[in-house]
Amino acid sequence: MKDESFYDTNILINAYDLNEPRKRKLCKQIVKDVFSGRDVGVVSGQILVELYNSLTRKLAVPEDSARKIVESFILSENWLKINDNENTIKAALKSSFAFKSPFLDALIAETMKEHGLNTIITENEKDFIKIPGIKVINPLGLKD
Repeated sequence: MKDESFYDTNILINAYDLNEPRKRKLCKQIVKDVFSGRDVGVVSGQILVELYNSLTRKLAVPEDSARKIVESFILSENWLKINDNENTIKAALKSSFAFKSPFLDALIAETMKEHGLNTIITENEKDFIKIPGIKVINPLGLKD
């Protein structure tokens, strides 16, 4: 999985956020490129849970529509799915403490590392840049 990039929730949610037209346009194209097979994207179960939560709570997308969106990621062969386990969680606890990063971001980073990934596509540069072994790409070009 060395050439694939991991996609953070903020990129996925921005693709559906009507309140941020500039971000939506860019992120919608990024997500579309993966769905169409032009790129291969990687997400974790954590990202899909966060996506559903953000769609229903932040964007007020009806639950049935949010479910269909998340299922489209699950069913797509171009979106690879990875998951954490108890060892990943232990590593994330250590990483979060050592690098003073939010636990859920450390969990994403450790899940990536466990699966041989080192590049994350995210708007959240400040929290991932702290974690050794993780390359951050912010396609929106905005500092958070």
